[in-house]
Amino acid sequence: MSDIQDYKSSLTDTSSLKFETFSYLPPMDDDRIRKQVEYIVSKGFNPAIEHTEPENASDNYWYMWKLPMFGETDVDFILAEAAACHKAHPGNHVRLIGYDNYKQSQGASMVIYRGEM
Repeated sequence: MSDIQDYKSSLTDTSSLKFETFSYLPPMDDDRIRKQVEYIVSKGFNPAIEHTEPENASDNYWYMWKLPMFGETDVDFILAEAAACHKAHPGNHVRLIGYDNYKQSQGASMVIYRGEM
């Protein structure tokens, strides 16, 4: 049996906090973010972008960046909106969400830009 590895986390060290499966991996580069947007579009999910301050990232409420992009399939447009959110709020975490119309829930959710304190 292999050893289970613990990760160092602290509420005061926001860079150590984990939010979902992807946060255990290295930060996503532009190509990986594009692939996630393509996945969301291919599943027919409605993309949305949210952001929050790093110290509030473990809260349930994140600020919505504009309205969800209902029916949007243009990957470049979605990426441009995510980049605009990150540019407008460079110190905040930015999360990409794919809402599933049929299950009435989130089909995908991931932090694509991590803010700095």
